[in-house]
Amino acid sequence: MTTKISNDTSFFGHPGGLQTLFFTEMWERMSYYGMRALLVIFMMISIEEQGLGFSKDNAYAIYGLYTGAVYFMGLSGGWIADRLLGGQRAVWYGGIIIMLGHIVLAIPSNNTFFIGLILVVLGTGLLKPNISAMVGQLYGEKDARRDSGYTIYYMGINLGSIIGNIGCGYLAANYDYHLAFGLAAIGMAIGLIQYKITQPKLHGISSAPTVEMSKAGVQRSWLAVIAFLIALVIVTALTSLGILVIDVVAVATYVAYIFTAIFCLYYASIYFMGNLTGDEKKRLIALLLICIVSACFWAGFEQAGSSLNVFAFENTQRMIGDFEIPTAWFQSLNSIFIITLSPFFAVLWIKLGQRMMDPSYGLKCALGILIMASGFIVMFFAAQLAASGLKVAPYWLVATYFLHTVGELCLSPVALSAVSKLSPKRFAGQMMGLFVLTYSIGNVIAGVLAGAFGGEESEVSELFLNIVVFAGGVGIVVLVLSRLTKKWEELADKEHKDEDLPVSR
Repeated sequence: MTTKISNDTSFFGHPGGLQTLFFTEMWERMSYYGMRALLVIFMMISIEEQGLGFSKDNAYAIYGLYTGAVYFMGLSGGWIADRLLGGQRAVWYGGIIIMLGHIVLAIPSNNTFFIGLILVVLGTGLLKPNISAMVGQLYGEKDARRDSGYTIYYMGINLGSIIGNIGCGYLAANYDYHLAFGLAAIGMAIGLIQYKITQPKLHGISSAPTVEMSKAGVQRSWLAVIAFLIALVIVTALTSLGILVIDVVAVATYVAYIFTAIFCLYYASIYFMGNLTGDEKKRLIALLLICIVSACFWAGFEQAGSSLNVFAFENTQRMIGDFEIPTAWFQSLNSIFIITLSPFFAVLWIKLGQRMMDPSYGLKCALGILIMASGFIVMFFAAQLAASGLKVAPYWLVATYFLHTVGELCLSPVALSAVSKLSPKRFAGQMMGLFVLTYSIGNVIAGVLAGAFGGEESEVSELFLNIVVFAGGVGIVVLVLSRLTKKWEELADKEHKDEDLPVSR
């Protein structure tokens, strides 16, 4: 007898499909974060040390473009799944492309490096948004297990990050970077195998496209996808042959402008041409403030893989007796702190709500970016010590990652909740896509900032001080404005209450 998915409690009281998605995402994040922690260092170290010998400026710019593109491609990945493949096949093919990307990175040839990065970006764009959406589809509209299911799923992300950083970081530090990239490929392969074996537990959810298109529409869509891939292949080939020379620092700057312009124009089109009510427009203004904070937050937070990673490599005392702590292991601190602190913050918001003291979305996000900025105050003093020629103790980075995690827990889940609550219902999906674009903007700006203020010709303390001023200033402005926008946020509560009232005849 087949169990209805709504009655399925085979995975710790949750649908068995959550097991499939939990472990697929865990191994995908293992491969992603394991490689991400090595990326900047691998690009910076000399060719004699099996690296690429890039300048810091270029390494930071490439890192920003890479991480920004991963989130940006999620928009097209969701579109392809909805119209052409369905979520399940998008996750499967995305995982295969990711694995191939890591295999290419594992090849000891500098000529294939960018091909590997591009494959990982394309695969992640297909897999990441669709696997997250499928988690929600495991539950019915009134299933109270939904939030708990996402919490379990989120733990899988962080476990994968810890495994990847520790495993790949150890191999890179003690053996070979290409071997570490190979381990990332093996992790993704394990995820794909278990996905295919346990796929029946998904009970057919997202097995087909959700948007019906005509045969001609499907053909045009596939032609557009193929044309994009052909153009990408041509540009990559010309660049590899030296025919096309790209200034990655300039490109990163232009991409930051382009992503920001796309966000502003799309947001403005919804605001001015979406036939919104006055209350909906006020809520969108409140939400815009949160989106701005989000982009600025990730511009600072994503220094983790670039300037903070380099600081751990160059300026941190990592010897414990005869053992040298791999640089990538510091990247695990964020995930460890998230797993440790998440229950505390969940209880904190509930308790504040029960006492009618629940802060507004704007206030929580302002606190998040201010706490993140305080982490860079710590790093500014650490960099001042390192400027004297001494390597600093690891606890400077530990303290910074702790503060950054506290800031993330104040902002990230709160901002996602704000998007779902403040967006006009008929634009909910588009607004979530726009919000994801703030991640891309933040990641690209992170690379540009690191190169501009912490590159070859600069002191890293200047970078950290600029982030303190930049993020702190944004946080203070939002803190002040949150008193006004709180009233507009409460309009969403009023709307939900009105919907619950009997309809007058």
